[in-house]
Amino acid sequence: MSRNFSDTGSRKEHVKITSEPKPGFLERLSETSAGMLIGLVTFLLAFYLLFTNEGRALRTAKSLDEGLSLVVPLDSIHSISQQNEGRLVHLAGALSTSKPLFDPSYGVSIKAVKLKRKVEMYQWVEYEDSKEYEDNGEIKKETKYSYDTEWKSEVVNSRNFDREIGHKNPSANQEFDHNSGTNQGLCLFLSAMAVESFTAVAPNVQVGSFVLSKAVMSSDNQEASQQIGHSILDTEPQFDALFCLGLVDKIDDFKQLSLSHLEDPHADVTRGGDYFYHSDNPRRPEVGDLRVSFFYAGLSGDDRHLGSADKVSVIARQRGDQLIPYHTKSGDVLEILYPGELSAEEVFQKEHASNSMKTWALRAAGWLSMFVGISLMTRIFYTLVDWFPVVRELVNVGLKVFAVCVASSLSLLTIAAGWLFYRPLWALLLALLAIVPIVVARSRVPPKKQQ
Repeated sequence: MSRNFSDTGSRKEHVKITSEPKPGFLERLSETSAGMLIGLVTFLLAFYLLFTNEGRALRTAKSLDEGLSLVVPLDSIHSISQQNEGRLVHLAGALSTSKPLFDPSYGVSIKAVKLKRKVEMYQWVEYEDSKEYEDNGEIKKETKYSYDTEWKSEVVNSRNFDREIGHKNPSANQEFDHNSGTNQGLCLFLSAMAVESFTAVAPNVQVGSFVLSKAVMSSDNQEASQQIGHSILDTEPQFDALFCLGLVDKIDDFKQLSLSHLEDPHADVTRGGDYFYHSDNPRRPEVGDLRVSFFYAGLSGDDRHLGSADKVSVIARQRGDQLIPYHTKSGDVLEILYPGELSAEEVFQKEHASNSMKTWALRAAGWLSMFVGISLMTRIFYTLVDWFPVVRELVNVGLKVFAVCVASSLSLLTIAAGWLFYRPLWALLLALLAIVPIVVARSRVPPKKQQ
């Protein structure tokens, strides 16, 4: 093992070379056998993914069609009609909240649905770039490690670096001095950062007279009250149970908040641009310095710096003044929110487009999983002939073609099976189409000579 060191400005790097004997035939065969097991699992998971995806896609499409046929556009968002109780309704209007969200530590206040405080620390970051090559019957691995300082929102543990000396980051319960880099002086980093990131959510969000729903616990179908309060210092609750996202949770288009109109909140905090710096010199930060920025989502009141309140379009079930999930006959849930003022037809068109994109993405993922699984399971044939370069390359090409043909056919058959219970005629057409790759592959095989 050898090392070479160099320093290119603030970016430092070194190279480490390791070598090991070239694996023998039995060792490669053992590795291939392990790969075959992984390939089998991947192959079986592909069937599950493709089949369940078709059921999900068709169920969602039917639910959206059902919703479009039943939705009732509201004439006014400021009055609640008992005639629409329990029905699927559509409304559009500006967001509103009762009180602004604020962070007393930095003097930030805004009328919005969500306010996020993002804390970053100036830290060392390690990058590595590896390449392998064969030399004198050995497999050598050359790894170049490079180090640079960056602002990171997560704590980077320098103990995992290949070379921590000279690239040490502050860690939990460590006292670190900004000036000397020693344990004197005395900036105590609890959990590695003296200031933590938080997200505050308004306790009551409305569109007109209607209150938007929040996350619901799937275990008992009870509303999970996110009692964060109005202060960003309140801790968000953590639940182990799964959640069904509510309308408020879908307001997540965060924008950075300008801090140009604010003053420095403390003597040891300096504002620079849209950041608050915990640093002696923000222009030349040292490892361990912090910077804080703020983001908001869903402006819920007119602001002289940010403009008028954001408008949203909502489709959900009316229960009194609450907007809650609507359960369709197909077993799906309709609770939709989009930014801007959209008609009910436009909302459902967007949902159909989103469903189609998700369906094709999962189909591609299922086909890729099946292709990888087949490739791993047939890799043993390549291992058996890898001593013969010409034969090895021919076998490699043949195995890839085989994997593509079989993965395509089985994927189409699985998709057809998923459609079978919903659209039998389309399923038959897909099944016929699935035979085409196999027929093409067989047609390229020369017929046996007659004896």
